[in-house]
Amino acid sequence: MIKGSKGIIDVCLSEVFGGMSYKELFRKNNEQYTERIALVMERIGDIAVDGAITVPEAYRVYFEQMAKYILLEYRVAEEAISGGFSTMTVTQGEQLNQCLYDDVQEAGYEKSFANPAYACSCMGTEYGQILSMLDAKFHSIAPYCAEGNLTYICLYAELFVELYNCFEDIDNLSVKELKSIIYSFMHDYTEVFNQDAIERLVTTRDDYYKELVMQADLSDASYLFRYAMCIGSDEMKSYAFLNTFSDEQVQAMADTFTEGYRIGFATTGKDITKKSIAEIRYPIGFERMVRYAVNNFKKMGLDSILRPFSISLNKQYTYDHREDRGLWLDKALIERGLEVERSVWEKLKAQAPAYGGPAVIDIFGTKPFSPEQKDACVKFTEKQQKLLVYQRSESSQLINKYIRGEERSFTIIAYPVPSIGEQFEEIFAETVKINTLDYALYRDMQQKIIDVLDTADMVHIQGTNGNRTDLYVKIYPLSDPAKETAFENCVADVNIPVGEVFTSPVLTGTNGKLHVSQVYLNELNYENLELDFVDGKIVSYTCTNFEEEAENKKYIEDNVLYHHKTLPMGEFAIGTNTTAYVMARKYGIADKLPILIAEKTGPHFAVGDTCYTYDEDNMTYNPDGKAIVARDNEISMLRKEDISKAYFNCHTDITIPYDELGKITVIRKDKTTEDIIVNGRFVVPGTEKLNEPLDALDAQRNQ
Repeated sequence: MIKGSKGIIDVCLSEVFGGMSYKELFRKNNEQYTERIALVMERIGDIAVDGAITVPEAYRVYFEQMAKYILLEYRVAEEAISGGFSTMTVTQGEQLNQCLYDDVQEAGYEKSFANPAYACSCMGTEYGQILSMLDAKFHSIAPYCAEGNLTYICLYAELFVELYNCFEDIDNLSVKELKSIIYSFMHDYTEVFNQDAIERLVTTRDDYYKELVMQADLSDASYLFRYAMCIGSDEMKSYAFLNTFSDEQVQAMADTFTEGYRIGFATTGKDITKKSIAEIRYPIGFERMVRYAVNNFKKMGLDSILRPFSISLNKQYTYDHREDRGLWLDKALIERGLEVERSVWEKLKAQAPAYGGPAVIDIFGTKPFSPEQKDACVKFTEKQQKLLVYQRSESSQLINKYIRGEERSFTIIAYPVPSIGEQFEEIFAETVKINTLDYALYRDMQQKIIDVLDTADMVHIQGTNGNRTDLYVKIYPLSDPAKETAFENCVADVNIPVGEVFTSPVLTGTNGKLHVSQVYLNELNYENLELDFVDGKIVSYTCTNFEEEAENKKYIEDNVLYHHKTLPMGEFAIGTNTTAYVMARKYGIADKLPILIAEKTGPHFAVGDTCYTYDEDNMTYNPDGKAIVARDNEISMLRKEDISKAYFNCHTDITIPYDELGKITVIRKDKTTEDIIVNGRFVVPGTEKLNEPLDALDAQRNQ
């Protein structure tokens, strides 16, 4: 029996797991940790006893709280291994969820040691950053414990005890020593962590989530807490709402989703029969839809890897810890990680090609997030930023080597969550309609737009109503217009819903300013985002989120440029889904739409790689049979000489909404012009139906 205090830990343990039996059955993976974890948990039990803390007073509360938290996670792992975790009730699950996550949610975060600002105020900046990082690490491993996986809890518990021992001798302690311990830990266990991450991506070795989704009683909400991820109101309400749907309705949602995945292979000429694995990424609460999707994929000959994610986890918390690796990252550790990745991929070279790609259920409607910038947070140095760029490049190349881009595909679909507001059910119904708009109708209208765009030397985009966009985009020249096209006719396959037409611009000659008054990119808000391009590359950038211009620039550099000094324009597209645009305006949710839908509601421009990254030489065709030849730009072509210079491993879409759009005009080599859009309306003959939702919205407003 492990010793501990009679505080919150005992309440959680007794109320959540009281009376449940153990079977003492460990997976093979856990055998090597059995003795180690028994020893380290005995030591942590000693630390957790009230009044037993032997570190200086400034650090006692932290270490006592952490010891109790680790004991709770260990008990979760024990219960998962014994089978007791599966009998947890909703009430017990709610209690466990509170114990695991209340301190990192908004209400408790201000005085949580997981908050770097609070940790540093209590324990000093240097020690506070380290200990706050460790707190966040323990919060991140709770789901592994729920699987019955002892690896992470054992290793991090040993690190915790080692750091505790250091603080017992505070007079002889230094920050350098602490960082050295953490560095050694990360170096020593790189093989464990990286191997696990890759194996989870491409193999079905661990089917915990699939067993949960396929075998649990989905009419009983208790299964939600068996993830040991953060469960909030959005998860609970999404689950409850989807349980009001008939089997036929949920089956239809799953059919749209999985059929998009299948069509993605078919339209690009890729052989889905070569694949045996589809990865399903989904928000917790959508398990009924996921169950049908798993069965659909099975009929296609595909096994499923399930990857759930929490909707409700505090975004400020995750933002605060996004650069924690700055505490230990250096070139040697990067190279060590890449060495491990190469070895693991080589071991999996027979299995890896079976991976077909991700099928993603995305969500929207959560509270818009504008992060607070905190001096206490760990920040990457400029050298570390360059190392991360290098690491992403090398890792991406490895993935493409063993799971070739020309053979894999994906699909993504999005639904609202209840926190979008009181009209959630109406918005959900509208979204289902948007996801099932007439494929053929949009295909034909978009082809008429492409027919005009294919005559262009350049396209001129101008903003209106305060939008300062004034941008010339150079278009790839066609050698044989009868057989070739520069634009892909994108309907509802890999990107659901319909519709857009897009191309990879020629960089040389692409010049001007891109401006949007407000946009959300990867759940971060940008006010008055401006990017200036010269020959297709960003030369300056700003926004108005913060008072200090330096903060605005850093915000963009960190989260749009991903630490690159510049990025090229990888995509120019025209979104045609005016129905989605009207839905956003009708319900006042334009600021909450995911990129997936937002990019369809106006012209958009992606900074970073093209849409054909690692797939440039695999020719694809539009429904009219024309070959899509604008697949490269001047930078991606560098792959033929030095692949490390060809890709940036990022692609961020920035959309101008129709009401900020003055004109999109084709400029031909002979200087003749033809408009695509004027004052937010499509003017190409045969596309008039795209304007009907916009006209209806205006009429409604004028009543």
